[in-house]
Amino acid sequence: MFEILILKTGALGDVVRTTAILPGLHERHAGARVTWLTAPDALDLVRLHPQVGEVVTFDARAPERSEELASQLARRRFGWVISLDDEQPLCALASRLHAAKLSGAHLDAEGRRAYTRDVAPWFDMGLLSVHGKARADQLKVENRRSHPEILCSMLGLSLGKPRLEFEARHALFAQAFEERHALRARGPVIGLNTGAGGRWRSKMLSVERTVETAERIHAGLGGAATFVLFGGADERERNQRLAAQLGSRVRLVDAGVDNALLEFAALVDRCDLMLTSDSLGLHVALARNVRTVVFFAPTSAPEIELFGLGEKVVSTAPDYCSYKPDADTSTLTAERIADAVLRQVALLAPARAGSRN
Repeated sequence: MFEILILKTGALGDVVRTTAILPGLHERHAGARVTWLTAPDALDLVRLHPQVGEVVTFDARAPERSEELASQLARRRFGWVISLDDEQPLCALASRLHAAKLSGAHLDAEGRRAYTRDVAPWFDMGLLSVHGKARADQLKVENRRSHPEILCSMLGLSLGKPRLEFEARHALFAQAFEERHALRARGPVIGLNTGAGGRWRSKMLSVERTVETAERIHAGLGGAATFVLFGGADERERNQRLAAQLGSRVRLVDAGVDNALLEFAALVDRCDLMLTSDSLGLHVALARNVRTVVFFAPTSAPEIELFGLGEKVVSTAPDYCSYKPDADTSTLTAERIADAVLRQVALLAPARAGSRN
């Protein structure tokens, strides 16, 4: 059997969108067995994917366990190793493996991090770029291809779509949430995921602008909408402020910030549309085929493939795509974002099934 090993950890959203390569891999190598190596906190994002045969977790913070895993993998033979992370431990691991073909990051003969030529379109824009950081940053600004398109084309694969599966217990959790809060009582269900964690302040929409945006959407739909508030654990205080300000103005249900990954995915799956920052919520929504409106200021809009499922609202400020934590977001107005949401709501099927099983 042809065995493929994918090394992909990194940000959780990046792990989800990288699953877009799986359909092409199986098309090119029918009957292949895919093993995916990822970080422990990303395990749930790939372990249920029907095109992944095995998932192993690698935690560089646990050297003894990592060495044991590396030794186990080094005893196997792979037809293809696809190494998509540039961290030293993962490059070292890739270099230890027996592979008929290696694509991606590894250690060269001198022990320096390097990458194979076939994946240059990906790594040329990253920290490992042979062109240096300044040119890598410029290439990111100039890029007009989405990440799935880049990944699939450089690996010689047809373009696939990300996929995220959850178990029956997660679906039942979300169904109970929907019934408890009567989400379908009035109009479309719109997810609000306008935060972005703690690292990228300029990825998020301010509390005030989120409130104004929701009010505009509410008015545009004649009050016939239910908003579901999403966020992560580090957005607890922010979401409390949002709930306090919006609760009396629109129909709002707070999904909480402590949901497990697949509970979060199942709740997103119950929405008709997600209004989101460039964050995990975006990638989960797309992987679950939920129509999406996403806004961009410090990061690149072309890198995101929407697969015909939505609309992008892009900053027109001079520092757009600068990857600055304090990039100018002033052109991401409530009017622009609300108008995009209303356009996308108009495209929803008139007879929504009322569930997204």
